[in-house]
Amino acid sequence: MSLTTQLLLFADVVHQGSFSKAAALHDMDNSSLSKKIKKLETELGVQLLNRSTRSFSLTSAGEDILKHTARLSDALNDIQLIANSYQSHPKGILRITSPIYFGQNYLQPVISRFMTQYPDIQIVHSLDDRKSDIISEQFDIAFRLGKLTESNLIAKKIADTHFILIASNAFIQRYGMPNTPQQLSELPAIIYSNVDLTIDQLQIKSTDKSKRFCHYKMQAKYKVSDVKTMINAAKDGIGYALIDLSNLEGSLEQQGLIQLLPTMIISRVDTAIYAISPHRKHTMLVKEFIRAVQDHIGTPPRWEMYLSEQKTV
Repeated sequence: MSLTTQLLLFADVVHQGSFSKAAALHDMDNSSLSKKIKKLETELGVQLLNRSTRSFSLTSAGEDILKHTARLSDALNDIQLIANSYQSHPKGILRITSPIYFGQNYLQPVISRFMTQYPDIQIVHSLDDRKSDIISEQFDIAFRLGKLTESNLIAKKIADTHFILIASNAFIQRYGMPNTPQQLSELPAIIYSNVDLTIDQLQIKSTDKSKRFCHYKMQAKYKVSDVKTMINAAKDGIGYALIDLSNLEGSLEQQGLIQLLPTMIISRVDTAIYAISPHRKHTMLVKEFIRAVQDHIGTPPRWEMYLSEQKTV
């Protein structure tokens, strides 16, 4: 094993925070990885890690060598990116992470066609509503829904999107049609909540001329971390729900749902679907996949047809 490969393994152990995670990343067992790090220390003639039974820490030499290894890794990535940019067609492994619902409904059809079109590629697709660390977990593309916050990553907007309020006919029959945000806030709600995010407040203004948004606390009847389950619960009349329009599979009428407060403005400022990557210079594989996703979603995005009129900001 080359010195370069050993150094990159050492960097992965530090970035992952454990030997077991780094070993899993490379499909190795812990003891094998530990031996390789010890061999690296022997070849360099310095100790890189202070080890205990359950943890480790960097030595001074380890800290200095890690900094230079990061530069080495960047240089190797740049070389690979340059080489990939000259490929005549996409090939290699593409690692993708996305929210569960978006991945199931919008990415999977693209992935199936893409793999048929380009038989030389492999795709690893992680569906997870938490925000992955795409650098340490080595993803090529992360699809994110919402407001963009990570300025250190490269983002490409796929499509604008916005939120709507929905409820079932049975819910309206039981509670009546709410005509104001105040009336709505007093009714039972289905709340989206996961480790990273809980949406339990409404930000609404009644007209375009209104100067400010008013905030209303949602009365949580049911908290759930899966969007499809939220929509099914809304269909069952458990409560009303605030969902992104892109989460609909068809028209509201087809699904037995009604849009609440349709003439009012629900503020989720600057929300969109983004494709995020750690590298400014995309490989052909990454560029072609992002283009395929954009073509599938369309302009305007296909979910816009599910509503005849919706005000957004």
